[in-house]
Amino acid sequence: MKEIRKIEFYEDYFIKFYLNLSPDVQKKYEYVFVVVRQADRIPIKFFKKITNKSNLYEIRVEVKSNIYRTFCCLDGNSVVILFNSFQKKTQKTPINQIIKAEKLKKAYFDEKK
Repeated sequence: MKEIRKIEFYEDYFIKFYLNLSPDVQKKYEYVFVVVRQADRIPIKFFKKITNKSNLYEIRVEVKSNIYRTFCCLDGNSVVILFNSFQKKTQKTPINQIIKAEKLKKAYFDEKK
């Protein structure tokens, strides 16, 4: 199947997180990344906008009863930039993780100028 989007990593935040995950979780992330790259419309189950004003999204991965989130943004229509990730332990997304993602997004676009 043809790739519609490319996934890129901002610095090494995601890679460090990913390397510490179990093989089952890594495999699920790989599956979700294929969906993100190839789907015309990414299902909300895997990719959701988290705030209305900042264009910050989260990639959502569930394995058994464990939930993982990776913050990201779009750079144009065809590139997804990954930022920080965490294992979700409560219903609410931790505000410190959102703040960190906002800072990383700003740094990414500032460096790109």
